[in-house]
Amino acid sequence: MSKDFLWVEKYRPKTIAEAILPNDIKSSLQGMVSSGELQNMLFTGTAGLGKTTAARALCNELKLDYIVINGSEEGNIDTLRGKIKQFASTVSLMGGYKVVILDEADYLNPQSTQPALRGFIEQFSDNCRFILTCNFKNRIIEPLHSRCSVYEFNVPKKDSGTLAEQFMGRLKHVLSTENIQYHDPDIANLIMKYLPDWRRVINECQRHCNEGVFNAPRALASGDIGQYEPLFKALKDKDFKKMRSWIVNNLDLDTSSVIRAIYDNMNTRVKPSSIPQLILILADYQYKASFVADHELNLVACMTEVMASAEWLT
Repeated sequence: MSKDFLWVEKYRPKTIAEAILPNDIKSSLQGMVSSGELQNMLFTGTAGLGKTTAARALCNELKLDYIVINGSEEGNIDTLRGKIKQFASTVSLMGGYKVVILDEADYLNPQSTQPALRGFIEQFSDNCRFILTCNFKNRIIEPLHSRCSVYEFNVPKKDSGTLAEQFMGRLKHVLSTENIQYHDPDIANLIMKYLPDWRRVINECQRHCNEGVFNAPRALASGDIGQYEPLFKALKDKDFKKMRSWIVNNLDLDTSSVIRAIYDNMNTRVKPSSIPQLILILADYQYKASFVADHELNLVACMTEVMASAEWLT
C-alpha cells in the first residue's frame, strides 16, 4: 500500500511550525530550529500526539541525517546495536549531527537493551543525537531520563480547545484537498471524540470517507447513555453471549468510551461496596488498551471481569 494513500503520512507536517502542539513545547522546539542546536531528548505522552512527527520535523528543518528505529519491532539488543553503530559511527554527508529517532522506546527491555542504549548515547555523543519517543515514561530507566531533556506532549486541559480548533482547520484542509464533502458539526464531533489523538482522528476520518463524502460514524451521533443500556443489562444478568454480541456490534466505539460510560454510571447501577474493585478493573483495562494487539478481546475480557465482580442494584 502506498504511503500516499494513508492520510496520516501524506499530510504529516514537515516543519515544527506546521505541527499542532502545545505552545510551550512548540516554542521550545522552534528555538532549537533557530539555534541549530539539538539535544538528546525524550518525547513522552499518549498515542497520536505528534511525538514522532515533531522528531522528524526537527531533523528535516535542521537538515540532519536521521534514521527511525521502532522499539517494538526492532528492540532486540543485537539488532539495535548493529543499526545504531553502523549509522552513528560514520560522519554525516550533510554535515552536523546524525540523529537516531528511537520510536516506542518504552518497549525496549529495561534490563538489557535500555542500559545498552545509555552506553550508545555516551559513546557517540560527538557525532550523534538521540530522540526517544514513548507512551509511558515510567517504563524508561532513570539513567536515560537523566541523559535526555524530557518533553511532555500530553495536552493540558487549558490548551485543548485551541488545539482542537487548529486541528479542525487542518482536517478541513485535508478533506477539501481530497475533494471530500463534509459537514462542520460532523468533523467537530469526530475531533472531540478522539481528542487529543490526532492520528486517530485522521485515520477514522479517512475510514469513513466513501465516494467523495464523509459519512459520520453512528458512534458520533449516539452520545446518550441509551446506547449502552443493552450492555448494562447483559452485565447485570451475567449474560456473556449478549455482552459479547453488543461489543461486536459496537466496534466503532473505542475502548475508552465504553469504559468511561461504565465509570460515569456506576454510582446509580452498582452497589457501593463493588465500586472500589470496579474502578481498579476499569483502570487496568484502560491502561492495557493503549498497547494490546486485539482491542475486541481486551474489552470482552474487561467486561467479563466486571460481570464477575460487580454486584448490581436491583
